[in-house]
This record gives sequence, C-alpha cells and structure tokens, in this order.
Amino acid sequence: MLELLSSYGGMLTQGFLNTLLASVIALFFSTVIGTLIGILRVSQNKFLNQFANAYVQLFLNIPLLIIVLFFYTAVPMYVVQIGGFTAGIIGLTIYTSAFIAETVRAGIQSVPAGQMEAGLSTGFTYWETMRYIVLPQALRIVIPPLGNQFINLVKNSSILAMVAGMDLMYYGDLIASETFNTFDTYILVALFYLVITLPLTYLMQRLERRNAAHS
Repeated sequence: MLELLSSYGGMLTQGFLNTLLASVIALFFSTVIGTLIGILRVSQNKFLNQFANAYVQLFLNIPLLIIVLFFYTAVPMYVVQIGGFTAGIIGLTIYTSAFIAETVRAGIQSVPAGQMEAGLSTGFTYWETMRYIVLPQALRIVIPPLGNQFINLVKNSSILAMVAGMDLMYYGDLIASETFNTFDTYILVALFYLVITLPLTYLMQRLERRNAAHS
C-alpha cells in the first residue's frame, strides 16, 4: 500500500482536493437552497407551498445518478457547455437540498406555533418572524440530521467519477485499472474520504453538545 501511495500519491491528492472543493461548494449551495425550500414548505402562500412541495418530491424520488447524468449530457447538448465536475456539483446540490429542505421543514414545524404568533403580535412580518425567531430555533433542533446530510453529501460526491469529474473516486478507478491492485487502491481512497468525514462528524457532534448545553 505504501508503494502504491508513493507512486500515485499525486493523483490521489488531486482527487482529494477536487472532492473537497466539490463537497464544500455543494454543501454551501444545498444548505442555502434547502433552507429556503424548507421555509417555503410551511409558507401560507399556496403557490409557494406547492412549488416547494413539488421540488422536494421530484428530487427526493429521482436517483442522484440520473440527476447528474442529466446535467452532464442534456444540458451541454441543449443549453450550455459544462464539464463533469460542474455537472456533478449541480446534481449534488439539487439532490441534497431536497433532503435538507425536509429536515428544515420538520424543524420549523417542531417549534411551538405560539412563537410565530408572538412574533406577529409584536409587529414583525411573517418573514421577519421566521428569520429572527422561528428559524434559529428550528436550526438548533435539526443539527444532528443536518450533520448526517452533510456527511452523506461528501460520500455521494463519489458520483463525480461517473462523469469524469476528476474526484477522488475517479482517480481511484484509474489507479485500480492500471495496477490491478483494487484492494489497496480502494482502501487508500476510503482513508482519504475519512480525512473529510471524520472531522466533519466531530464538528457536528461538538455543535450538538454545545447546543444541548446551551438549551
């Protein structure tokens, strides 16, 4: 395994950095989009509520691979040229945002209804009450499931290998095909993934403990 790392360490490092970059970008945008869609899921506006519901139901029930392949094949053919890396990030973002939206919705609905009524009675608008009173409480409640979604996103980033996204799994597949040493190669790939997921798991656990102590 050490010989493999010494010969192909540069490729694995490049794949690791690309995976990390894709995960960070998709994590940011999926959190923003998912939070917004989650808020719209409980909106009193019928149109916005139905739009958010359709978004969630659509992307919750389509495999991630299909979403990524759509952006990798159909979008360059009919809309604009994008590479596998970009297509993978867009697919990851859309797919994960649907799960985050449901998590945020559940958190909002777990906040007592009196919080919204109290905010409205003080003169806040619906959106101000949601932003300053309801949503902060909801996000504290959903830290554990949100953490799980973040970790799943990192692992799901391996889908980029299917569209030549130059990620860690893509380079792992190349190395395995060249060396025929699949066991050691994928053990190394797994270790590189752990470098991302273990600190993220630790961070989410710390946030959860801190939130519990604060509560």
